[in-house]
Amino acid sequence: MLGTVVIVAILRDRIVNQPQWQISVTGKAELYYQPDTANVNIGVQVDKAAKADDALKQLNEKMDKIYQALTNLGIAKEDIQTQNYSVSPQYDYLDNTTSLSGYNANQTLTIKIKNVETSSDLVAKVIEAATAAGANQINGVNFETSKLEELRQELRLKANADARNKAGAIADSLDVKLGDIVGWWENSYPIESSYYGYDKAMGIGGGGGSPVVPVGEQKLQTEVSISYKLK
Repeated sequence: MLGTVVIVAILRDRIVNQPQWQISVTGKAELYYQPDTANVNIGVQVDKAAKADDALKQLNEKMDKIYQALTNLGIAKEDIQTQNYSVSPQYDYLDNTTSLSGYNANQTLTIKIKNVETSSDLVAKVIEAATAAGANQINGVNFETSKLEELRQELRLKANADARNKAGAIADSLDVKLGDIVGWWENSYPIESSYYGYDKAMGIGGGGGSPVVPVGEQKLQTEVSISYKLK
C-alpha cells in the first residue's frame, strides 16, 4: 500500500506539477517620427463688462472674427471645436466690502491643424490670424500623429524581434533550444516630444512679431517581455 501511495504521488507530481523550464527575455524598441497634426487651444477673455449681455456681445463679436479668420486660412469647420463657454460676475473686495464690478466672459477653441509635416508654417499662421482677430489667450499647442496605431504596431514587431534575438543568444550559450511562447507582455511608454512650445515673442495682440512654432519630432518606445519554453 505504501508503495502504491509513493507511485501515485510521483505520477501526480510529474503530471500536475511538471517543471516549466522557461527563459524570459525583454525586448526593447524605439522610433522617432514627425507629427502630422497640431491642436492649438486659443481663447478670448472679456473682463468687467457692465452687463452680462455686454460681456457676451463682446465675446461673440471677437469669436465671429476669429472663426472667419480661421476658415479663410482653410481650416475646416469640423476642425474648430469649442472647449469652454462661460459668463460669470466679477466681485471686488475693498474696505471689507464686496461689490459687483462687472461681468466676465470666456470662450476657448481647439483648432485641429492637419498636414503640418508639409505645411510647417500653418500653425504659426493660425496663431497669428487668431490673435489679430481678437484672441488674447494661447493656452497650448499639442502635436500628434494620425498614424499612431500603425507606429505602435511597427514598434511592437521590432521589440518582438529584439526579444527573440536575445532569447536565441541565451539558448545557444546554454546549449538548449527554444520551444513555444508561453507568455507575452507589453509595457508602452508615453510619447515624448523632442520640442514643444512656441516663441515667447509671439506677439499676442500684435506688435511682437510673428509666432515661431517648430513642429519637432516625437519619440515612441515600448518593451515586451516574452517567456519561451525550453526543449
